[in-house]
Amino acid sequence: MTRTRDHDACPGALTVHRAADGALARIRLPGGVLTADQLGALARVAAEFGSGTMELTSRANVQIRGIGGDEAASAVADAIAAAGLLPSATHERVRNIVASPLSGRAGGVADIRDWVHRLDAAIQAGPALAQLPGRFWFGIDDGRGDVSGLAADVGVHVLDDDTVALLLAGRDTGVRLQPADVVAAMTSVAARFAAIRGKAWRIAELTDTGPLLTGLARTADAGSTWPPVTHPPVGWIPQADGRVALGAAMPLGLLPARVAEYLAAIEAPMVITPWRSVLVCDLAEGVADAALRVLAPMGLVFDETSPWLGISACTGSPGCEHSMADVRADAARAVTTPAAAHRHFVGCERACGSPRGAQVLIATGDGYRLRTP
Repeated sequence: MTRTRDHDACPGALTVHRAADGALARIRLPGGVLTADQLGALARVAAEFGSGTMELTSRANVQIRGIGGDEAASAVADAIAAAGLLPSATHERVRNIVASPLSGRAGGVADIRDWVHRLDAAIQAGPALAQLPGRFWFGIDDGRGDVSGLAADVGVHVLDDDTVALLLAGRDTGVRLQPADVVAAMTSVAARFAAIRGKAWRIAELTDTGPLLTGLARTADAGSTWPPVTHPPVGWIPQADGRVALGAAMPLGLLPARVAEYLAAIEAPMVITPWRSVLVCDLAEGVADAALRVLAPMGLVFDETSPWLGISACTGSPGCEHSMADVRADAARAVTTPAAAHRHFVGCERACGSPRGAQVLIATGDGYRLRTP
């Protein structure tokens, strides 16, 4: 499908989206990584200038809604920059990198955390990459198969210590890379897309992806895909170094500023996941136990059998003028109804934030209908 609209309205921290409930700022977090101080800063921004609640996105980013007026939007951007979350004004909307969130701590074939940092630096250093659409994103899977099934525009999947598969739109291209060549290959593909994309915003919208692989040799069979993962890692997660990570899901991806302040008070590294959850990492067992006792009563989900893990929603009414219903309220009511698959409630045909592999329920103004493939 080719887009018919030239203007890319995807929001950022500097280019906000004017929604029905005020301006919306989206803060990119490559690999979902942020410090406790940065989370605390975002919580203060959301409380002072926004709705008081942050939204976690399916690209492991953070959104702040309900920002009133240009002066407030400018203050938000200044605060985000002061927190170290806006390293490039020209590339801030294209730093979309999703990576296996537990990489280097628990499971996976390789530790790809350094790849995230190097890819982010390479994106910012490439003038042509500033022209990528805000929806374009990169995926780095450490071999466990959690990110590759989400179908990033340009992805890599670790096969073993020395071999990495290059993916386009979630499909194996047959190109095999050495770890040292991963970042250069991903940025070269992205630069070619920026040059030839026309009105396409995503690689899946191109009719011919061959030109994107110029200079990259296919040495294996192409076409393999990975099933989408829809549930986040939650609960008590032992790390390889003997410490603990706590996985906390947010019902409907909503993180109140006050709860974020408690998370920040733990003073531990954080990772936002593409399943709208948070990992609090590198904890001693005693600290993890105390944090769990404090956070669980605040509504965070640590139980991997919780029905909240199987349901999500777009913003809906009243925040979105396109929505036909208050989909979050409807999703919250439906959480007690068992379902075989993940359900995503949306207020219109655009179906924003729909996770792969989910049943998408579209509001009609008189109930919901199931989106057909």
